[in-house]
Amino acid sequence: MQFEKTLLNQRSLRAAVRPLTIDQIDEAIEKLTAVRAERYEAEKEQIEAEKARQAKLAEFRELMKEEGINPADLIAGVETTTTTKQKAKRAPRPAKYEYLNADGERMTWTGQGRQPRAIADAIAEGSKTLEDFEIKAAAAE
Repeated sequence: MQFEKTLLNQRSLRAAVRPLTIDQIDEAIEKLTAVRAERYEAEKEQIEAEKARQAKLAEFRELMKEEGINPADLIAGVETTTTTKQKAKRAPRPAKYEYLNADGERMTWTGQGRQPRAIADAIAEGSKTLEDFEIKAAAAE
């Protein structure tokens, strides 16, 4: 956006090329002219391709009219029903760790996401390890 503003505004352009030599400005003009020519050719090719496409469509319309083919009949043979796959909803992960929060409430953590502060603080002070918070199989039943 800034480049476009500088390039298209004469005052800004004048200020931008002030430190350049005449040779550098001429080189920039040559490069800009080359880019313009490339762009012109590309647009010309696009226009020609679209004209050819339109001519083909007109030819097909004429052939269909001569043969008595209705466009609706043609489309009816091509239509297919598309079904979108529903993404299966993943079952929630079972809790893997159990801890007491700051209010003394019993909480659980699956082991995914950020580690709860109560667990992180206990591990940091060295009084417990992560294994101490694991929910035992017998307690889960």
